[in-house]
Amino acid sequence: MAYPEQQQPTIYWHDYETFGASPQKDRPSQFAGIRTDLDLNIIGEPLIEYCKPAADYLPHPEACLITGITPQIAMQKGLVEAEFMAKIHAEFSQPNTCVAGYNSIRFDDEVTRYSLYRNFYDPYEREYKNNNSRWDIIDLVRACYALRPEGIEWPLKEDGTPSFKLEHLTVANGIEHAAAHDALSDVTATIALAKLIKEKQPKLYQFFFRLRSKKALADLVDVFNMTPLVHTSSRIPASQGCTSWIAPMSFHPVNKNAIICFNLTEDPQVLLDLSIEELRTRLYTKHSDLGEDEAPVGLKLVHLNKCPILAPAKTLLPENAERLGIDREKCLQNLAILKANTELRDKVTEVFNEQRDYGETTNPDYQLY
Repeated sequence: MAYPEQQQPTIYWHDYETFGASPQKDRPSQFAGIRTDLDLNIIGEPLIEYCKPAADYLPHPEACLITGITPQIAMQKGLVEAEFMAKIHAEFSQPNTCVAGYNSIRFDDEVTRYSLYRNFYDPYEREYKNNNSRWDIIDLVRACYALRPEGIEWPLKEDGTPSFKLEHLTVANGIEHAAAHDALSDVTATIALAKLIKEKQPKLYQFFFRLRSKKALADLVDVFNMTPLVHTSSRIPASQGCTSWIAPMSFHPVNKNAIICFNLTEDPQVLLDLSIEELRTRLYTKHSDLGEDEAPVGLKLVHLNKCPILAPAKTLLPENAERLGIDREKCLQNLAILKANTELRDKVTEVFNEQRDYGETTNPDYQLY
């Protein structure tokens, strides 16, 4: 497809520093963004802006210590939030822009949504209008470790599990990252890491870049036949490369973007033995709080609108499954149990068929969702 020069598809890499850890309740302190073409060549000048804290907001001291951005610095160098977000919105809204980052789906995109909402912009439009999209490479990095690790140095924590922190990966791979938790430094390091994966594992990179849209992902999911898929997620232990085979069992009864899946490394007998209420209770209990005789519920939601890592089952090669400690035969046995008990589809759907009470908020700044 041919595009006019100014509408060539681009990736806008970005990062926020914030005055706290909650995208809902805390405010941005700094933003940096760099636009690249699809080959990751930088286009134009970076955008770097500070944001003045609001008069009715108290920054968290720990956040200021981590980033080095005090309220005084932000007041001196920054824009008021409305002007700050206007500049960011203008960049994000350019046609054919894919906005990307590192852990951006779970954090930076939520900062964007709440900040746009507070300043009377549509919080979602820039994510899909004019052929726009979003992407997050943290799960791409995890998938690269699990599925195609060659060519990249993988730093380990003291317990022997891989670390996917940006500052650890950049050191291990000789990528310049002068100041972790400085927005511009984090953005340039993210681009360099993406380049490394694109160079060392180009097929993997292109495959998951193409799979960032809901439609492309939905085409991969076959709930009717429970066709197994490879899935990478921070919810799966790092000792297992954050990766497992999963079986899509049912569509979520409330959230049309979510698929109810079963982690095939877990024992499906628990689905047969427990009642719906017991499954619900155990599902929301931390693994560390479960008793010795209480098996975890292997159910997991995969949100198609959050760029999840999904791939055909064969993508996880036998040698990599062995390296990650995933028992292929056991997974196949567990899949056979699920397929032999199709009534479990209705049961697991009912487990999620409730409106959970997260507590009502009366602060209009917090009422995006």
